[in-house]
Amino acid sequence: MTLQTPQPPPSALRAVLGALDCEAALCQPAAAALRGAAGALLPTHPLAVHVLDGPGTHLASARRTGWRFLIKHSPLKQGASEVAAAAEVVETPDGHSFSHFTAGPYLDSTVRALRQAWQLAQASRSRHQPRLLSMPGHYATALWLHHPEPGPATDLLIPLAPAPLGITAHRVYPAAELLALLERTRVPAPLALGIS
Repeated sequence: MTLQTPQPPPSALRAVLGALDCEAALCQPAAAALRGAAGALLPTHPLAVHVLDGPGTHLASARRTGWRFLIKHSPLKQGASEVAAAAEVVETPDGHSFSHFTAGPYLDSTVRALRQAWQLAQASRSRHQPRLLSMPGHYATALWLHHPEPGPATDLLIPLAPAPLGITAHRVYPAAELLALLERTRVPAPLALGIS
């Protein structure tokens, strides 16, 4: 498998760069690691964000809502840059608009899943495109390795941590298998209680 790194639209990159240069955006709690950084803040590893709504849905019905960039802090002194946050932009009629910064466990898990994807890419010849898949109905997010060409190769999903009960984070699942498993382990929404 080889990874086809997606190229975000220029308006998505401009929105992230604008947020990194905006004092109000950097006041968000998730941007704490970015404030007062002594080196350059670099948006890297753009992932198209797709949302899969509702029970029993298939990947073909996932809709793209925007892009998420990992923000690396490159220190002034020699040394490896590290991911300090992620920035998400949403699609608008005029292009893209900054939405929010994120931090926490999904950030580290995304970095780990991308490393897994690159390792998989070295062991196979099929081509996959990394995407981010949000499944709000299952309280789950996964790195989606999409195969863009028809044929026997299948899309793969790597659930990010924390994963829902019954799902193993960072296990590589064929997409159909994980979606079926999520359906079987779905927790029903609480019933509305009527008061008379």
